[in-house]
Amino acid sequence: MHRRRIIQCAAATMAAAVLPASARAVAAPKGPTDYATALWAPAAPANYTVPSHPSERRVDRVVIHVAQQLFTPTAGIFRNPSKQVSAHYVVRSGDGHVAQCVREKDIAWHAGNWGWNTRSIGIEHEGWVDRPEFFTDVMYLRSARLTADICDRHGIPKDREHIVGHHEVPGSDHTDPGVHWDWERYLRLVVDTARASSPATRGDDSPW
Repeated sequence: MHRRRIIQCAAATMAAAVLPASARAVAAPKGPTDYATALWAPAAPANYTVPSHPSERRVDRVVIHVAQQLFTPTAGIFRNPSKQVSAHYVVRSGDGHVAQCVREKDIAWHAGNWGWNTRSIGIEHEGWVDRPEFFTDVMYLRSARLTADICDRHGIPKDREHIVGHHEVPGSDHTDPGVHWDWERYLRLVVDTARASSPATRGDDSPW
């Protein structure tokens, strides 16, 4: 499997990254994960960057990936310190289960572009770009809930300019999530999830 390899840049490169002033600083969560229902499955510390000043990290993009691998091996790759790759989250195909591998305050090596790594949250999805059977209803739904939650916490607009595919990252040589990924459906679910989760629309018995 062809995997991304990100070379950690010098501190001067990080300082030079221009991040929008409108994006919110990343706040450390009170619990073990940033997303309440995620299972903590930590990546090796050698596979991501801890910023010198975490409070200054600003996030204004969510990058959607397809792992070209099954769920458990993907998390295993992130745990292998020789792989030099990670993502913040992995979503399982069969039941939409979410694992968090890197804290949002830290910089996962997922985009193939250091500037984009510093400003984004990466979500891997179990499966292959040419096997749409992995893009199940429950995967779309649970991933959309995760993305909506990230957008709400970081003040990211829920649109295609800010929720992007790996192939759209400048300089990327990847094709994921691929032609079978249903962007219209996914963005609709992200928006509908956020609407259903808002205090104005949520009832006491809401599953959201």
